Amino acid sequence: MRNRILTAIFTSLMCLSCTSQQVKNNNNIMVQDDVYATQSGKQVTFTFIKHASLEIKYDGLSIQVDPVRELPPVTDYSEFVKSDFILVTHEHFDHFDKEAIATLTSEKTQVILNKRCAEMLGSGRAMINGDRLQLRDDITIEAVPAYNITPEHLKFHPKGRDNGYVLTLDGLRIYIAGDTEDIPEMANLKGIDIAFLPCNQPYTMTPEQLAKAARMFNPKVIYLYHYSETPVEQINTLLKGSGIEVKIRAMK
Repeated sequence: MRNRILTAIFTSLMCLSCTSQQVKNNNNIMVQDDVYATQSGKQVTFTFIKHASLEIKYDGLSIQVDPVRELPPVTDYSEFVKSDFILVTHEHFDHFDKEAIATLTSEKTQVILNKRCAEMLGSGRAMINGDRLQLRDDITIEAVPAYNITPEHLKFHPKGRDNGYVLTLDGLRIYIAGDTEDIPEMANLKGIDIAFLPCNQPYTMTPEQLAKAARMFNPKVIYLYHYSETPVEQINTLLKGSGIEVKIRAMK
C-alpha cells in the first residue's frame, strides 16, 4: 500500500515537472519552450508562437492550435513541420486562417474544428460541445463550451458556436479554453494539469474573471494567453494561496 502511495505521488510530481529552454523561432527571435513529462515519462513540449497560436509536440507528433499568419508577429508556417493534428476553436481572424492550415497540412493531417469553421474550410472533422474523439490509444480530445456571458458581449462568442478543447496526452490533461469568459461549465472540468486561459476584455476575461475561472476547476498550472495589453501580472496576486502556478509567456 505504501509503495502504491509513493508511486502515485511520484507520478503526480513528474507530470507537474517543467523545464524551459530558449530556442529561436521562425523569425529568428529567441522564444521559450516549456517541457513537461507525462505519466509514463514522455515529453510534451509547448512552443508559444503568439496570441492564441501554439504548437504542442508529443511523441514525435506536432499539434498546432489556432495557427494564424498575419497577426503580428507574422508567422511563416512553412518553416514548421507538417502537423499531425490542427485544432481550431472558432472563426475569428486571430484563430482561423485557411492559408496557415493549408501550409501545415499533409495527407496525414487531421484538422479538428468547430462546426462553423469546418463549413468555412470545406473539410476537417467538426466537433460540437460535448463531443469526444479518441485520436490514438494515448490521445483523446474533448470539445467543451467557450462563450461570453457579459450581456453586452454576447455577440462576440455566442453560446454553442465555439469550442474549447481538453487534450489528454498519455494522462497529461491540457485545457485550451479558446475565447470564453468564466462560464459555469468550467466547474465540470476534472483533473486538469495545464490550462490556457484568455484574458482581454471585451472579448474574453478580465483578470478577476480569470482568477475566478481558475479557482472553479483548480488546474495545477495556468498559462495566460490571448491577453493583448491586459496587465496580467496582477493574476499572481489574485491567485495567491490557491496552489495554482501562473505562467506568463509571449502570448499577447
